[in-house]
Amino acid sequence: MKKLYLLFILFIGVINAQKLTPNEIAIISQGDINTALPIYQTTDQNQHKTLLNLSTDIDPLDRNTAVLVKRMKESLLSTDGGVGIAAPQVGINRKIIWVQRFDKPGEPLEYFINPVIVWRSELQNLGPEGDLSIPEFRDQFYRSKVIQLEYVDLKGQQYSEIVEGFTAVIFQHEIDHLFGILISDKKEKEKKDSYQKVDAFKKSDSMTR
Repeated sequence: MKKLYLLFILFIGVINAQKLTPNEIAIISQGDINTALPIYQTTDQNQHKTLLNLSTDIDPLDRNTAVLVKRMKESLLSTDGGVGIAAPQVGINRKIIWVQRFDKPGEPLEYFINPVIVWRSELQNLGPEGDLSIPEFRDQFYRSKVIQLEYVDLKGQQYSEIVEGFTAVIFQHEIDHLFGILISDKKEKEKKDSYQKVDAFKKSDSMTR
């Protein structure tokens, strides 16, 4: 019953997704479709404001969504060591992320539309994180070791899966972006929280999201 309810919520979200604004379409379509979109930085006041805004659902069947997905991938590929990116990081406050799947053979990059974390383990891991939008910032953060994720693809097909380990960290980081949460602000909140500590991640702290 819970499963059906969650799928219903995802379906309603897709149906109610607001159409892209003229400004969003202008950003998505500027320049060559096969080139990267600029990655927003917290050092720019206007870009920082976009990074702090809440993102809304996007229609996966809108042709502009496919263009945005493609250009976001190019943006991620243009970085040095980036393992994930969220749409706010290219100036669009919509729910799309790319994640490198270290939990799959070949460690592919995959996109996720309107992703929702529907369950998180209480067990936390401590590990290093950086951010493509925050220059020269690195720190240690606690993240749930296992999550359950719901999302759709460009055909509107719905999916649910369990993700754990370092890949789960990337998902949590990118979905935080969709809520306007930056790790520079998260660190202040974490000081007031307590977690059950487990082994730290063994990934390099040069990896950024």
